[in-house]
Amino acid sequence: MNKEIEARLKELKEEYKKGQERLIVLEQETTNLSNTMLRISGAIQVLEELIGSDVSVNSKDANHDLETAKNSEK
Repeated sequence: MNKEIEARLKELKEEYKKGQERLIVLEQETTNLSNTMLRISGAIQVLEELIGSDVSVNSKDANHDLETAKNSEK
């Protein structure tokens, strides 16, 4: 009976060690994925700001063209 308990204890310790190793790998993957998502989020923000400033520039150009057209009508 004692040998069976020792064998089971050994199995459990090996499983526990494998679990710890797998947890470390998963935590590293989580960190890497979080960093990647942060970079993507930053890129999205930059592109949205560029689109926003482009819209802003386009509307300024449109307003300028409208003012020019109004002035030439006078």
